[in-house]
Amino acid sequence: MTELAGKVAFVTGGSRGIGAAVAARLARDGADVAITYRAAADRAQAVVAEVEALGRRGLAIAADSADPTAITTAVRQTVDELGRLDILVNNAGIFPYGPIEQVGLAELDHALAVHVRGVFLASQAAIPHLGPGGRIISIGSCFAERVPYAGVSLYAMTKSALLGLTRGLARDLGPRGITATVVHPGSTDTEMNPADGEGADHERTFIALGQYAAAADVAATVSHLAGPGGRYITGTAIAVDGGFAA
Repeated sequence: MTELAGKVAFVTGGSRGIGAAVAARLARDGADVAITYRAAADRAQAVVAEVEALGRRGLAIAADSADPTAITTAVRQTVDELGRLDILVNNAGIFPYGPIEQVGLAELDHALAVHVRGVFLASQAAIPHLGPGGRIISIGSCFAERVPYAGVSLYAMTKSALLGLTRGLARDLGPRGITATVVHPGSTDTEMNPADGEGADHERTFIALGQYAAAADVAATVSHLAGPGGRYITGTAIAVDGGFAA
């Protein structure tokens, strides 16, 4: 497919998991892709190699989404090196877990920095470069819609904030032909939450389909939103959760 031919995408946290799958899918659909990574340079370069093997341009940028200067500089570097920016995918994330009474200020601030401030700043930096047809797609979580067990209050709170931001962006940017959406993945087979990991069988009991998603399932929805099929979808969230929130 070449629905995204001539487009440039910027994917935060693109060296593994959902981010890597998104980068590969967008490249397969025709886009040049820049990704950020925090530490795994070798894995980021492997993603770039996959993008380039598909005949697209790839770029890996070391940038921690918790660092406001790093994330805005990465957006600018993408435009400088790839010539434009059409699609922003705010994917970088962490998974704080534990009783709320044990959450310290540093952990709270870090989760907010990655999931909320980093997304806001990346979007803010990208907006001047997005023209009509531009896309801002943020990766949320099924926990933003349903929290069936304890220990994820901080994570759920920070991911829930993305919908408020997205609704605001839709209003701010709609007159310019730019859309903003959230994708809420459910349990997805990644290193962060492997389908054969401890607690995975318990998580399956909450999923209507009874199985984990593949990262490619989430990437397919992101690519749809990024392409022509997403031109009239904005200010909303789409769940890719196997019925977790049903």
